[in-house]
Amino acid sequence: MIVLFTDFGSEGPYIGQMKARILQSAPGATIIDLFSDAPMQDPKACSYLLAAYAAEFPVGAIFLSVVDPGVGGSRAAVAMKADGKWFVGPGNGLFEMAARQANSLSKWEINYSDSDVSASFHGRDLFAPLAARLENGLEFEGEPRPVDWESCAQWPDQLGEVIYLDHYGNAMTGISGGFVNPSFALRVNDVYLRSARTYTDVSEGAAFWYVNSIGLVEIAVNQGSAADLLGLKIGTSINFGNC
Repeated sequence: MIVLFTDFGSEGPYIGQMKARILQSAPGATIIDLFSDAPMQDPKACSYLLAAYAAEFPVGAIFLSVVDPGVGGSRAAVAMKADGKWFVGPGNGLFEMAARQANSLSKWEINYSDSDVSASFHGRDLFAPLAARLENGLEFEGEPRPVDWESCAQWPDQLGEVIYLDHYGNAMTGISGGFVNPSFALRVNDVYLRSARTYTDVSEGAAFWYVNSIGLVEIAVNQGSAADLLGLKIGTSINFGNC
């Protein structure tokens, strides 16, 4: 399957254009719309989000991932194979956490001619055709690179920030639930929150933190919006400790 992970939004032609380009070469491809509203122009937040969700997919999945504020610039175009799953997209840190968490890893820099690719839409003209080639079991033109090539070693394994806000106003963080003790209080914007198992374990309108269905720490409000109540946005800092 080809899994789409983009910050394009659900409106406009861009996702449809990428799907059309895939299906020209791989008409039988199964295409999964995972995220079209990934944190906009934020490869760092997206790196943690992509790695968490990629872990749920089977070996052989191809993640066509386009969060690319530097499109057409000096950043490389890359392909990566991590634990049998493919990642195709810009070399801007987007695949950092998936690479860091992998047991087996290979990286390539994609070779391409500027004459064949628009300067502003590598998702359609470069990455989608490559994903289709991989779906068809074909090789691609690329230069092997060291596994630590273009790494973002300064990024922490556990990111104490909001990395995604869903349409309910729930706030995912870059922290694994296995990294924190349920007795810890989470502090965000000078408010301390206790943990709960799920929404109905707190009163209506109460804010809390919990470990969500993909294993990340998430901030929520029972029948309300944590983003609105607590003033959360992508990049809002969070901390854990005793209260």
